[in-house]
This record gives sequence, structure tokens and C-alpha cells, in this order.
Amino acid sequence: MSEIERYEPLPAESGGWPSAEQLVRRWLITKRSPHTRFNYGRDLGVRLLRPGAQEIGEPKPGKAPDWLTYCASIGLDPLHGVQEEHVALWARGMEASGLSAPTVARKVSAISSWYGWLKRHGHVAENPAADLARPYVDPDTSKTPGMTKDQALAMLAAADNSAAPQAARNAALAALLLFTGARVSEACEATTADLGMDRGHRVLWVTRKGGKKQALALPAPVLERLDAYQAGRDDLEHLPAVIGTPGRDRPLIATATGKHLRPADVWALMRRLGKAAGLPPELVKAMGAHSMRHSFATLYLDAGGNLRDLQDAMGHKDPRTTRRYDRARNTLDRSPGYLLATYLADGQDA
Repeated sequence: MSEIERYEPLPAESGGWPSAEQLVRRWLITKRSPHTRFNYGRDLGVRLLRPGAQEIGEPKPGKAPDWLTYCASIGLDPLHGVQEEHVALWARGMEASGLSAPTVARKVSAISSWYGWLKRHGHVAENPAADLARPYVDPDTSKTPGMTKDQALAMLAAADNSAAPQAARNAALAALLLFTGARVSEACEATTADLGMDRGHRVLWVTRKGGKKQALALPAPVLERLDAYQAGRDDLEHLPAVIGTPGRDRPLIATATGKHLRPADVWALMRRLGKAAGLPPELVKAMGAHSMRHSFATLYLDAGGNLRDLQDAMGHKDPRTTRRYDRARNTLDRSPGYLLATYLADGQDA
């Protein structure tokens, strides 16, 4: 069954008005990105197929209820009588449960987008979340933990020296995330068919937000580990994967049974590697889906890289998003006044 068939809206129950869940599904199919569909569906309370997965997994308890579950818990029909204060109370509950401001803001935005769609199609009279203030998200800072140079090297060494059954795979995955800045979802969905060449560089083609294809250069530390991992796989007959060769569309980073890894599997693996590397417990505990990508960005800038190249590599449309990773941007050592003073002093000496 194709992805689109899985999301195909159901007919109205008993020939009457469609249910809230059915209307959520109809709204989700208007979203181009499968990740947007999955995340917005989870925010509202409709379980969908995670991108790259073969089946819908069992739900896991969260810190706070999704929107439809919340409405049911207070006896509120999500299609009739919802007021701004209902959405506000839901948001305050999420904040009290410990969800971060960006997460709460995204969930409220999802609700607002759904009600906006419902209003345009005549299912509701007003959007109750249209004017609700979102939690403030500082565009210049990121709370995602990143690693130092020594910590990153220790983590790679732990992966290389591991005696685990999937040690070669784990080392390849850690290097891929650290040296390319790929999102965990992009690494999980990648297949051997996405490996290629571009202007003399070995690359991994990924699909970025909005459906844009982008080539990520694979530096030597990635290629060494990735080639070693693939050379030991029984499900690949020819390397590198080229058009017409068996195994071309196999998962690039696979489970022991040859399936795509799930993002949750990657998070757990990175935490295990962090613990094995002797990283601080608070850092290991806080490591999540974005930690390796964060470390890629901050370490690149620490090495003297420039923000424009980093913005391109990470696929950011807004340069302010990239600036969040510049850990040295507020230090006085880089004050423009010093450079200006040197420039004017050189003019006086002449």
C-alpha cells in the first residue's frame, strides 16, 4: 500500500458529517511533507505512518495529551463550541508537563492551521487559535546540547572500538550524522540508491523540507566507516550501489533484519555510545534527535567555518536559524570595534 493510500480520507460515518479524525486526515493530505503530516497528526491525535516505517507502531505515553484526547477528556466536541480559552488551557497544561516552548508553539500552530482549514471549508465558523499568543521561542539560542571536540572524538572512538553485533553499522551512523549534519529522519530514510557522485565528490542525496533534493558531501571519516559497514552486509551484492545493481534500494543504515532504523532507535543508540564514551551523564541524558546535527554545526564553526556555508549545508532558509549555532558570536573578542580600530590605525600610519 502506498503512502498516499494510507492517508486517503475515509467517507463520512453512516453517510453523515465526517468525524474530527476524518477531517484531520483530509487536512493532513494537503501537506506536502510526510514529516509534517506525521508530526501534525501526532499533535492532533491521529496516528499515521512514520516516514520510512513499514507499519504504524504502538502509541507511547507522552507528557501531555494530544488535542483530540484533551477535548474528549473535558467533554468538548472539537468541531463545535471550541473557544480560545480551551486551546489556551491545553497549552498551559503542556507547559506545566515540561514540554519545551518550541514544542508547545508547534502544537498550537498545528491546531491553528487545522482550524483555519476547517473554517475555509465551512466546517467551523471561527478559528479559536488564530489570535492565541504562542510561547516565545528565542531565534538566537538553542537549548539542544552539543559536544566539544574531545567529546565528539571520544564518541567516535567508542563506536569504533565497540564489540557489539552491529558495531560497524553504529560507527557508520555516528560518523554520518556528525560529519554531514543530516537529520536523523534523513539518515533513517536513506537508501543505497541515494549514494552517488556530484562534481567529483561522493555524496548522499537527501530530501529536505519542501521536497528539495540536496547532496551532502561524505568526508573520508564517513566513507571509511560506511564502506566497511556495507562491505560486511549480506544483503548487498555490489558496492558502491549503481543503477541496475542488486541492493540499490536497500536501507543505507539497516536493522539486523534489513529494515530501516526508526528515529527512536537512533536516539537510543547515540545515548549508548555517549555513555560508553564517558560523556557527562547530564549530556547523555539530554541527547536527542537533534544533538548530532547540533554538534556538526557548532564544531564546524569552532573550527573556523563560515555561517553562509553552514546555512547551505544544513538547508536553512533563514540565516537566523543558522546563527543559533554560533557559540562565539557574543564574545567581545569578535567585537567589530577591534577590527575597525586596526583598520583606522593602519590609515594613520600611512
